[in-house]
Amino acid sequence: MAASLATPSACAPSVRVMERLRTLTEAECYERCYGWRWDDDSVKVLRAEPDLRAELSEMGEKLRRMLELRLDAREPEAA
Repeated sequence: MAASLATPSACAPSVRVMERLRTLTEAECYERCYGWRWDDDSVKVLRAEPDLRAELSEMGEKLRRMLELRLDAREPEAA
Protein backbone atom coordinates (compact mmCIF):
# COMPACT_ATOMS: atom_id res chain seq x y z
CA MET A 1 0.00 0.00 0.00
CA ALA A 2 2.88 2.41 0.76
CA ALA A 3 4.22 2.04 -2.78
CA SER A 4 0.93 3.22 -4.30
CA LEU A 5 1.01 6.42 -2.20
CA ALA A 6 4.48 7.34 -3.45
CA THR A 7 3.50 7.33 -7.14
CA PRO A 8 1.51 10.21 -8.67
CA SER A 9 -2.04 9.54 -9.80
CA ALA A 10 -1.52 11.08 -13.22
CA CYS A 11 1.44 11.71 -15.51
CA ALA A 12 0.46 15.26 -16.44
CA PRO A 13 0.52 18.07 -13.88
CA SER A 14 -2.92 18.71 -12.41
CA VAL A 15 -2.44 22.51 -12.11
CA ARG A 16 -2.13 24.58 -15.23
CA VAL A 17 0.53 27.31 -15.33
CA MET A 18 -1.00 30.80 -15.34
CA GLU A 19 0.54 33.67 -17.23
CA ARG A 20 0.20 37.01 -15.43
CA LEU A 21 -1.09 39.68 -17.81
CA ARG A 22 -0.28 42.72 -15.65
CA THR A 23 1.23 43.60 -12.30
CA LEU A 24 -1.27 43.76 -9.45
CA THR A 25 -1.62 46.86 -7.28
CA GLU A 26 -1.20 46.66 -3.51
CA ALA A 27 -4.96 47.08 -3.05
CA GLU A 28 -5.65 44.17 -5.41
CA CYS A 29 -3.13 41.99 -3.60
CA TYR A 30 -4.75 42.85 -0.25
CA GLU A 31 -8.16 41.96 -1.64
CA ARG A 32 -6.90 38.63 -2.99
CA CYS A 33 -5.16 37.75 0.28
CA TYR A 34 -8.02 38.64 2.63
CA GLY A 35 -10.97 38.03 0.34
CA TRP A 36 -12.91 41.23 0.86
CA ARG A 37 -12.71 44.91 0.18
CA TRP A 38 -13.48 47.64 2.67
CA ASP A 39 -16.20 49.92 1.35
CA ASP A 40 -15.79 52.62 3.99
CA ASP A 41 -12.11 53.31 3.18
CA SER A 42 -11.04 52.37 6.73
CA VAL A 43 -8.12 50.39 5.28
CA LYS A 44 -5.71 52.34 3.09
CA VAL A 45 -2.42 51.46 1.48
CA LEU A 46 0.28 53.82 2.74
CA ARG A 47 3.75 54.32 1.38
CA ALA A 48 6.53 53.77 3.89
CA GLU A 49 8.73 56.73 4.73
CA PRO A 50 12.40 56.34 3.82
CA ASP A 51 14.50 54.88 6.60
CA LEU A 52 16.06 57.81 8.43
CA ARG A 53 18.36 55.58 10.49
CA ALA A 54 20.61 55.03 7.49
CA GLU A 55 20.84 58.78 6.88
CA LEU A 56 21.57 59.47 10.55
CA SER A 57 24.24 56.78 10.63
CA GLU A 58 25.85 58.30 7.53
CA MET A 59 25.76 61.78 9.09
CA GLY A 60 27.27 60.46 12.32
CA GLU A 61 30.11 58.83 10.43
CA LYS A 62 30.78 62.06 8.54
CA LEU A 63 30.86 64.02 11.81
CA ARG A 64 33.27 61.49 13.34
CA ARG A 65 35.66 61.82 10.38
CA MET A 66 35.50 65.63 10.55
CA LEU A 67 36.31 65.53 14.27
CA GLU A 68 39.28 63.24 13.64
CA LEU A 69 40.60 65.66 11.01
CA ARG A 70 40.27 68.58 13.43
CA LEU A 71 42.02 66.65 16.20
CA ASP A 72 44.85 65.65 13.86
CA ALA A 73 45.24 69.28 12.68
CA ARG A 74 45.77 70.65 16.22
CA GLU A 75 49.17 71.66 17.39
CA PRO A 76 50.65 69.36 20.03
CA GLU A 77 50.03 70.52 23.58
CA ALA A 78 52.97 71.78 25.62
CA ALA A 79 53.63 69.35 28.46
